[in-house]
Amino acid sequence: MAANSLIQQLRCKTIDVSQMLSKRALAYYKELLEKNDCHIARPPTTQKCSELSRQLFYTRLASLPARYDMFCKEVNFLKQKAKCRQDLKIEELGVATLFAAECYAWFCVGEIVGRGFTFTGYYV
Repeated sequence: MAANSLIQQLRCKTIDVSQMLSKRALAYYKELLEKNDCHIARPPTTQKCSELSRQLFYTRLASLPARYDMFCKEVNFLKQKAKCRQDLKIEELGVATLFAAECYAWFCVGEIVGRGFTFTGYYV
């Protein structure tokens, strides 16, 4: 009998909390929309969404030459640093080593996750 009353109390409290959260969530949603009204496309239709997604795609496509130029500048900078490695400071070597270690660690973690969190690659 005590378990039933405990379940009833829990059910009532759950209902109260969910009602309170739904009221607050609705208020937060309205406030968020009002605050960011300038970013809402008018009229909010599926055609407008399709148009915006096409604009985003082609804008990203148009930015590729600038990104490629920046990539080439970075590669040239690294080539210059590699040519003059005798002049490198300890701080620069440390940062480069930490970056390489982080990239290798992410690669290893990605491989482990890709295998389903197994270390050997075999499902036991």
